[in-house]
Amino acid sequence: MKIIFLGCTKFSEDILKAMKKISKVEIIAIFSIPQKFKISYSKDLVENKNFADLSRYAKELNIPFIEINSIDGQRMKDNMETIISLRPDVILALGWYYMVTSKIRNLAKYGAWGIHASLLPKYAGGAPLVWAMINGEKESGVSLFRLDDGVDDGDIIAQKKFEIADSDSIKQVYDKATKCSIEMLDRILKNPDKIKFKPQDKEQIEIYPQRKPDDGVIDFKWDSQRIYNFIRAQSSPYPGAFIKTVDGKKLVIEKARIES
Repeated sequence: MKIIFLGCTKFSEDILKAMKKISKVEIIAIFSIPQKFKISYSKDLVENKNFADLSRYAKELNIPFIEINSIDGQRMKDNMETIISLRPDVILALGWYYMVTSKIRNLAKYGAWGIHASLLPKYAGGAPLVWAMINGEKESGVSLFRLDDGVDDGDIIAQKKFEIADSDSIKQVYDKATKCSIEMLDRILKNPDKIKFKPQDKEQIEIYPQRKPDDGVIDFKWDSQRIYNFIRAQSSPYPGAFIKTVDGKKLVIEKARIES
């Protein structure tokens, strides 16, 4: 399997390191996004708080490394000739913030795939694990799917569940998602010809919005359980849940507990 890898987060890095150990898999190029980048919901550059520099892996593997920083994906289109010359079997977008157009997806034998940290069609869209924890979910999972024109609405390739314990922080849940993703990819990439694509029911897809740092303000009209979930869902490495103080500061609350 010749793979073009798209990623820019710690999740991307963990998956990339694991994929180097999977037999019959060859990473042939890495596309990434800088730590401060353009995104549709902000006029200013936003900062990726979970950023990972993947350029060193490209140097180590002696493969092309290309940065993208355009909402419309133009930079990907500018590199179509490079992608065509590499003749990828699949394009993997893991920890990626931009849409991958059909022109790019169709350049790979098996198309472009992504991993979304939810059991699609639930929690499509932005920050799925954060939203799941805020909503008090006891279970989530990861979905490997084929990218399509909509938001996380492509055919499902595989899914894997995990538990969200009441004491878990977002990092612990993130680590569970990463572990499940590695196990799933290891199984699928070794046997690509056995893949069965299962279409999603588009009417069942729940799309959640992206979250910004200012969305972390705590509302004390909420009950204790909701506030507790809200805090742990946005703890490190995310910007954190917070209260606004009378001197104009943010008091970030990293951890809490509920007492009777």
